[in-house]
Amino acid sequence: MNRSDLITRLAELHPQLFAKDAEHAVKVILDAMSATLSRGGRIEIRGFGSFGLNYRPPRQGRNPKNGNKVKVPAKYVPHFKAGKELRERVSLVVIR
Repeated sequence: MNRSDLITRLAELHPQLFAKDAEHAVKVILDAMSATLSRGGRIEIRGFGSFGLNYRPPRQGRNPKNGNKVKVPAKYVPHFKAGKELRERVSLVVIR
């Protein structure tokens, strides 16, 4: 499912919403999540999971084209950890 699929599904589930309203709702939620993570915050959605940041220290990398060593700077990367309920629901689907 991508962003446009989510907007379409939201509009289908709530016929009182216009597609433009559903699009705005999805945009507001995703923008709020992005802003929270960019400030170093954590997002927790009960029953779904949590989003946070993982620190990656600086390291030596290698250019795959020519094999030269390159310095890869330290950075923070987004990380998702599935919640217990989501893990259980997914495992039931895979088992069937």
